[in-house]
Amino acid sequence: MSSTLVAKPLAQPTLRRRSRRRRWTAEGVIFTTLNTTFLLLLAAAMIYPLLNTLATSLNDGMDAVRGGIGIWPRVFSLKNYEVVLSMHTIYQAFFMSVLKTIVVVVTNLLFTSMLAYALSRNEFIFRRPITLIFVLTMYFDAGLIPNYLLIRDLGMLNSFQAYWVPVMISAFNLIILRTYMKSIPEEIIESARIDGAGEFRTWWLIVMPLCKPTLAVVGLFVAVGSWNSWLDTLLYNSGEQWLSTLQYELQKLLASSMNAGANSGGNAASAASVAQGGQVTTPISLRSAITVVAAVPILFVYPFLQKHFVSGLMIGSVKG
Repeated sequence: MSSTLVAKPLAQPTLRRRSRRRRWTAEGVIFTTLNTTFLLLLAAAMIYPLLNTLATSLNDGMDAVRGGIGIWPRVFSLKNYEVVLSMHTIYQAFFMSVLKTIVVVVTNLLFTSMLAYALSRNEFIFRRPITLIFVLTMYFDAGLIPNYLLIRDLGMLNSFQAYWVPVMISAFNLIILRTYMKSIPEEIIESARIDGAGEFRTWWLIVMPLCKPTLAVVGLFVAVGSWNSWLDTLLYNSGEQWLSTLQYELQKLLASSMNAGANSGGNAASAASVAQGGQVTTPISLRSAITVVAAVPILFVYPFLQKHFVSGLMIGSVKG
């Protein structure tokens, strides 16, 4: 009797292994092979430009003009990075870019999530018209000149406020957060109110912790946009050097190198050599080095948010 009882549990894994083996049909093998091949080709197509940019940035500028650089530098050189890092304004600009990104991310998440929480509540009677107003801003924009006149009339030219005040609330991020907050069970909100929590306390202690994955997605979107932005510096804060950002300084360096290369002559030899800070480089190699320098900080931040990024992106887009 005991042997029979012991034999049954041992037979179940054997049946499971057999069923798993039977699942591998010809159609399954073909689909898996094609799917894996397609994904590998897609990954290679996305990784190659990154490796090519890195190889070009580490290649000698004169040799880079010839073209044909793959994923490995043909003539190794660090002159491009020496030119970029030798700028006396780049470190102050880097600090300003980091400060700007942190302030923009914090303020955007706070104010956007507060408004999203209000618009997610069914008892708020004006939630639909206010949501419609914000959605319309995604399709209709006043334009560059009216935005500049608004910032000027508000007295925010050549001030740090010009970086974060205009982007305190994002309509796209508002829709993502509101959609996720509407999926939170109403029982959780009601239990917090029964315990005596007000709206602000419910938003801060209950809703915000539940929205961590979505907040990570929105925060990464805002951080990348703020870090890569240089037009706001050009329009609003170009008159104050201490407000200059890393992207703006790198853009000025690239523009000056391209202008120097264009003015040096029509042939490839004269256009190839462009003096920058005592070093010899070319616009194509310098552009690659600038791209790498500007992208490295974001690459360091992304691994810490990757866990929340994928789940938050799926939740915020599917739940409703």
